[in-house]
Amino acid sequence: MNRTHVALILAVTLPPLAGCKSAALSFAADAIAQSGTSYASDDDPELVRDAVPFGLKTMEGILEENPRHVGLLTALTSSFTQYGYAFVQADAEQADLDGRIDAARAGRARAKKLFLRAREYGLRGLEVRHEKLSRRLRDGRDVAGALRRAEKKDVPLLYWTASAWTLAIVNGKGDMQLVAELPVAIAMMERALELDERWGEGAIHEFFVSYDATRSAAQGGGAGRARAHLDRALALSMNKKLGPLVSWAEGVLVQQQDRAEFTRVLEEVVRADPDAEPRYRLANILAQRRARALLDHVDDLFL
Repeated sequence: MNRTHVALILAVTLPPLAGCKSAALSFAADAIAQSGTSYASDDDPELVRDAVPFGLKTMEGILEENPRHVGLLTALTSSFTQYGYAFVQADAEQADLDGRIDAARAGRARAKKLFLRAREYGLRGLEVRHEKLSRRLRDGRDVAGALRRAEKKDVPLLYWTASAWTLAIVNGKGDMQLVAELPVAIAMMERALELDERWGEGAIHEFFVSYDATRSAAQGGGAGRARAHLDRALALSMNKKLGPLVSWAEGVLVQQQDRAEFTRVLEEVVRADPDAEPRYRLANILAQRRARALLDHVDDLFL
């Protein structure tokens, strides 16, 4: 029985005395916030898809009793973001490729809600760490000045909150008020990169592979910038992550209409062994799934 299971049992079975309950809930929150990487190393995406919602609701229930627990707020931010991206947004993107417009629209609407939920937990966590920071980020005024208060220990919250915020915008492009908030999310990610560019074995650089592909060189992005982030992301993960290659192919290579290189890169992803690095097994399996879907629709992506 792992620590999380013990914590949950204690949380629901200890006598309902104020002190005992508080201690049990605090222990449960710590345990869940620090739980291991069993999902990340799993080889069955469908099993994870079915299991994660229960864990999310469990965390939310414990958070109600311990609303300023930064570890739990961070875990909720990252977990809702990853679940929304890996399963809900991924399904919507597949529906887009297949021409199922209604399903794609419904999936993106749900994904947007999940990402906004994740963002709110992240902003709450940042507020616990730095009073009034959340308010200043929401206002969108002097964001750079507000973010100067952030420290290296804030990088996980900055990364996951900015990711959730950006993904909500991606899935809610008709919401112009939300779209106008993109500079805040990008400023948060840039601050995270400045504080710890190695965090997550290149996770922040992975973000910028996708983001810079959407901007021209004149706007500060472009293929050259995206390539630099790709190279750094791969170096920091020791070439064990497949996601950055899929982002590069889907973003830059489609934009450049380089079908031959697109096919080569994604076929390389598909041939990779997802068991080579257990820490990234689930993410790599999902990246291979996306690569296959893109290859199946190559004629739709290239003229």
